[in-house]
Amino acid sequence: MENRYSHDLELMPKELTLLYEILNTNEDSSQLNRNELLIGIHWDQFLQLAMHHRVYPLIYSKIKNIDNKGIPPYVIETLYKEYKKNTFEMLKLSGEMEQVSKLFSENNILLLFLKGPVIAEDIYGDISLRTSRDLDILIQSNKLEKAEEVLLGVGYERKEVPTPFWKLRFHHVTFFHPKKRICLELHWRLHPHSIYEPCFDELWERKRVSTLTSFPTYYLGKEDLFLYLVAHGGRHGWFRLRWLKDIDQILNKKMTSNGNILLKKKFYHLDGQRYYLGQALILVSELFHTPINKEMKKLTISNGSRKLAKRTILYINRRAHLNFSMSEDELNKNHNRYLFTIKSNLEKFIFIMKLFYPNPKDAEALTLPRSLRFLYIPFRPFLWAWRKTMKSKY
Repeated sequence: MENRYSHDLELMPKELTLLYEILNTNEDSSQLNRNELLIGIHWDQFLQLAMHHRVYPLIYSKIKNIDNKGIPPYVIETLYKEYKKNTFEMLKLSGEMEQVSKLFSENNILLLFLKGPVIAEDIYGDISLRTSRDLDILIQSNKLEKAEEVLLGVGYERKEVPTPFWKLRFHHVTFFHPKKRICLELHWRLHPHSIYEPCFDELWERKRVSTLTSFPTYYLGKEDLFLYLVAHGGRHGWFRLRWLKDIDQILNKKMTSNGNILLKKKFYHLDGQRYYLGQALILVSELFHTPINKEMKKLTISNGSRKLAKRTILYINRRAHLNFSMSEDELNKNHNRYLFTIKSNLEKFIFIMKLFYPNPKDAEALTLPRSLRFLYIPFRPFLWAWRKTMKSKY
């Protein structure tokens, strides 16, 4: 692939470059003994980037056996503590994943796990090498009320207060178990405002069963998972390297079909997302040197994919610099502006229209009984203005 991004890659801070170098190493990690990689590294900033990009388990697994005095002991110790903490968290999520599968099965609700320990095991072969904040499950839309009732019955609490049109505006709802300290996202669509995506029955036909649990736990088929992760990462601007590393891992292990088969699928080639696949292939090729076969390369030639890839590399570099100088609120505002710029015209239109719909923040500002929730619609501008005013005071 022609290198159109060498100048942009040279703009990376050294700490981010080292992060990539470590992620690109093979199992023996011998190339990390090159001292020039470690000269002038601000190790606190390196750790900050490893945490932000959620790749610290992989980083630790690659450098733990390195005999190099250039890496301060506290860096390895910090990574080890986070790695161990993540391992316990993934084990806890694995146990909950099995319990939820059994609970839903007993209540005749089909479910597919979208993320979490099940894909860590599938992609990396080890749940400790990938992080997961929560469990994401997909169910049939006509089972939503029943699923909510089941979750509430075992101690989960719904985080968002329902508002008018919430099923149309959102594609998932979040539940939290206060005793287990576990978040669960209940999806009835894969992505927000998707004009076309496979229906649940299609995905169920292509499902796989995980070997991670004794009770059957189902998750997406190979191509479905690959394209779901591509669309998810593209929609979020690939601002975490963990998502790109997933794609790199899938391609290296040849866990998906060639480009011709992917092109024949209608999956995400509408909705302004048709460039995300090419963008992802360009990014993993440039950043992780992932080999891309001839069929896959056909997906990288569009100007739309190239522009998105270039913009993403520039943003990743800029974000790395900003991480060292900006507050979290400022970083989030910066990221939201970036996400808006990469949307297609259709996606921008939908996003703007969505602003006129009530959301859970309106319900938090003004609690209304179910019979009066329609009032959130005319109250929306006033509630928005009131929240902005109150936020500016603090």
